[in-house]
Amino acid sequence: MRFLVTGAAGMLGSEVVGALESLGHEVWATDVADNEDPLDITREDRVDAAIRSFRPHWVVNCAAYTNVDGAEDDEEAAFLLNARGPETIARSCRRHGARLLHMSTDYVFDGTKDTPYREDDLPNPLNVYGASKLAGEEAVRHVHGGSLIVRTQWLIGANGPNFVSKIIDAARGRDRLEVVNDQYGSPTFAADLARALCLLMEKGAQGIYHVCNRGVTTWYELASRALAYAAIATPVVPVPTSAIARKARRPAYSALSTVKFSQETGRLMPLWQCSLEAFLHEYLGRPCRNAPTGGSQG
Repeated sequence: MRFLVTGAAGMLGSEVVGALESLGHEVWATDVADNEDPLDITREDRVDAAIRSFRPHWVVNCAAYTNVDGAEDDEEAAFLLNARGPETIARSCRRHGARLLHMSTDYVFDGTKDTPYREDDLPNPLNVYGASKLAGEEAVRHVHGGSLIVRTQWLIGANGPNFVSKIIDAARGRDRLEVVNDQYGSPTFAADLARALCLLMEKGAQGIYHVCNRGVTTWYELASRALAYAAIATPVVPVPTSAIARKARRPAYSALSTVKFSQETGRLMPLWQCSLEAFLHEYLGRPCRNAPTGGSQG
């Protein structure tokens, strides 16, 4: 099959391209930052020309405005890329008979639950970023009803800066780190997510799915375990969200249930602890030390 991937230079997009190519599919990897083959998803003429010429079976939209705090000051840019862009892609996909996979986020929820969010739970975003992503979901569903929308969270991967790599780098230059311990979610490794997306597309899935690594944790526990794996002794101090000034509010609990994904594909997502060890093995270029046991499996 033929796949057109937007945002292909990003952490997730690059993994999706690799996963699809490893399965033998024909892939056109596009990104607005690509000097040779840029594709701005907010330009309907460019999007339509690309889909018309390549005739993909699927368009995978990984392009997004992801600066959560920056969106509070630049709402127009966030909605342009996260809502209007997906709507533009959806129109062209419908026009040319292509399926659409659109990526969304746990931040469409307000975090007031204490159990993992299901696909049919009512969204209620706390910040501009979440509101813009929800608007993108709604636009895609309205324009192209057979689309596949996947919400994920706490993305970590090899192709770009992320929480774990930043923690490792920061720990090497500081005598202690303070990390939030009252926000709960599921770290999701981009390579695992990319493979899961391929499974859903192979199944011809449509509607909303939640896909993330299994297990629920906090940023503090994730940081502590990462440093333990990396054999870095810098102390990590747990602090409340209120101790760190951020412009955008974050949901206190935004873990996502992957039951629907498993029912559709017959597969379980890997545990985040296992994927963290694999990621750090690759990132550090050496085997990791065994981390202490404990933490929620979710």
